[in-house]
Amino acid sequence: MARVLLENIKRVFNNVTAIEDISLEIPDGEFWVFVGPSGCGKSTILRTIAGLETASSGKLYIGDKLMNDVPARQRDVAMVFQNYALYPHMTVRQNIAFGLQMRQVERHIIQERVMTVAQSLGLENLLDRKPKQLSGGQQQRVALGRAIARQPQVFLLDEPLSNLDAQLRDDTRAELKELHQKIGITTIYVTHDQTEAMTLADKIVVLSGGKIQQIGTPQTIYTQPANRMVATFLGNPPMNILPVTYTGGGLDVVGNLLPLTIDIQEQLKLEPGQTIDLGIRPEHITINSGDNSPGLLAQVKVVEPLGRETLIRAGLPNSDVIVNAILPEGVANPNPSPDKYISPSDRINLAIDLEQLFAFNPVTGERIFPNS
Repeated sequence: MARVLLENIKRVFNNVTAIEDISLEIPDGEFWVFVGPSGCGKSTILRTIAGLETASSGKLYIGDKLMNDVPARQRDVAMVFQNYALYPHMTVRQNIAFGLQMRQVERHIIQERVMTVAQSLGLENLLDRKPKQLSGGQQQRVALGRAIARQPQVFLLDEPLSNLDAQLRDDTRAELKELHQKIGITTIYVTHDQTEAMTLADKIVVLSGGKIQQIGTPQTIYTQPANRMVATFLGNPPMNILPVTYTGGGLDVVGNLLPLTIDIQEQLKLEPGQTIDLGIRPEHITINSGDNSPGLLAQVKVVEPLGRETLIRAGLPNSDVIVNAILPEGVANPNPSPDKYISPSDRINLAIDLEQLFAFNPVTGERIFPNS
């Protein structure tokens, strides 16, 4: 096991900058997740750490050793790819053992490691099967097992669960987290799935346009997003962003006035007529019981019942808003579920929890409130 240190790493392909000035330190034994939209540079960073790409500039350390000129086979890292890359003519046992055999590890040690890994991944009854006889989830576990058996300093995973169905992905994600708790190998995981990032990571690195947007724990990233991109990328459903104008005592949201407390106004430090992007998460919006209550009047577009919750997508004159609906007090209904009393085209009155709002600079996207 070892720490991973990147100092001002840059990667340029044919005059196109894929990653720019990436600096971070991943402590020994921690599980970090790189997350961001397609093309943000997360896989390029992972491949650079693995030695499959060469940094155009900057320094990369694994442990205390500078790795810039060290070939991939000598970096003592193990990588798991999205497509598993198992040898079809080999059994599960042979696939797991292959990396150890190439390093000429003694036979009895190979046997011990294969059995230990197989037991930890629930593969002990599948050791004599070939990949075509396994399910997708089982093949993924074999790929993980082959990497784990090597006992590398660093474990690299490039969207390893994206080919699995939803239920299997959830199960394998839980197994992966439990496995890391057992073996404690420094792990870097790349995904575009924010649910995987939130549930797996000790720390999340949010990337966009080849640059780091924010680094923090899942809870910090969620509750204190550094900018609009982070705020809207992390969270399911995503944060609502509404263009608003400050009136001198509140916020004008397409003709609806949201009064602000003196404390919030002092922190925002806005001039009358100034525009900002208001951010509010769906769980911090509720449905008022009547149109006469203060709030935002919106027209329902789509109702999405999800069992324990119902998402309502409603339209305002210049934007849409997503509500994680809760039945308002005082609504008489024998079946208190929002999808039973709200239908598309209905008009609803939305109340925003002003204690939970965010404000972003409409030009730069940087968070301006809360400012700490």
